[in-house]
Amino acid sequence: MFNTIKKMGITISIDDFGTGYSSISNISRLPVDKIKIDRSLIINLEKEYTNIMIVEAIINTGHSLNLKIVAERIETEEQLRILKELECDFIQGYLIGKPMEAADFNTSLLIHIAKKFTMMNIKKMYINLKEYQQ
Repeated sequence: MFNTIKKMGITISIDDFGTGYSSISNISRLPVDKIKIDRSLIINLEKEYTNIMIVEAIINTGHSLNLKIVAERIETEEQLRILKELECDFIQGYLIGKPMEAADFNTSLLIHIAKKFTMMNIKKMYINLKEYQQ
């Protein structure tokens, strides 16, 4: 069944990895693309060295199986810093944004793209002006 889904171009993620019934042996046998680290391992990440070691092991194991890794419930800059250092591929959580309706998301995304595009143009104009002055 999973292979049929993958042939349709749909990616498969295992949620809540690191707790309950999730196991590395299951991940290695299933045609999954991503594993999502359970939020219980992230909540006190900056305070619990043991959690950092567990999360690092999950990330390294996932990467060795060519999987992308998602960390859930990122709420602080320190959690983000740690996950970047551990080379986590994706994050989600309140640090990035709160749950919202699709229309609100579209508006927010368009505003973000417009700001980024404007900043790119301002930088290009500054560079061009600087080159012109030389």
